[in-house]
Amino acid sequence: MTRSVEFWFDVGSPYSYLAYRALPAIAAECGARIDWRPMLLGAVFKATGNHSPVEVPAKGRWAFVDLQRWAQHIGTTFEMNPHFPINTLALMRVAVAMRARGEDVLLRYLEAVFEAIWCARKNMNDERVLAQVLLDARFDPRELFALAGDAAVKDRLKADTEEAVARGVFGAPTFFVADQMFWGQDRLDFVARALRAS
Repeated sequence: MTRSVEFWFDVGSPYSYLAYRALPAIAAECGARIDWRPMLLGAVFKATGNHSPVEVPAKGRWAFVDLQRWAQHIGTTFEMNPHFPINTLALMRVAVAMRARGEDVLLRYLEAVFEAIWCARKNMNDERVLAQVLLDARFDPRELFALAGDAAVKDRLKADTEEAVARGVFGAPTFFVADQMFWGQDRLDFVARALRAS
């Protein structure tokens, strides 16, 4: 049986971005596959009564420093996006649609979007900016914009987000190894330990 870790994320979460960068090496080391699970973090917050750290000014200021420390720790690029917080509803709908097309397509999409938000500091709420990011990643923006408005895609993201909440998810990133849940990219050591034991 192949080891597996579920990775629940939202591209608007900077800690999800850090986990996106760090998790593949951990999964490879542990001989595990990643099950990429897009969800809408804003809806998770609403359902669980949770809030973004930036809503508490002192915590938000600390988080910006913490994010830089973690990026340096895992050896990745990170730039705080001046347009944060980002409305990711359309982006996450498209992520759900790309997931249905296969991991390679989803990862090409995620790389483009995560890079644009957390390295290039682009305003992904601007449709023209988003269209250019998609074009550069060899996607048809018109097709993806249409997918974001597709009823079946909307329903899929809603159902997946509800599944996350029903399973105890309250923030991003969240990981599951079998029935064990881990919240936060700073828990990846625990994820690795659970994978090795599975």
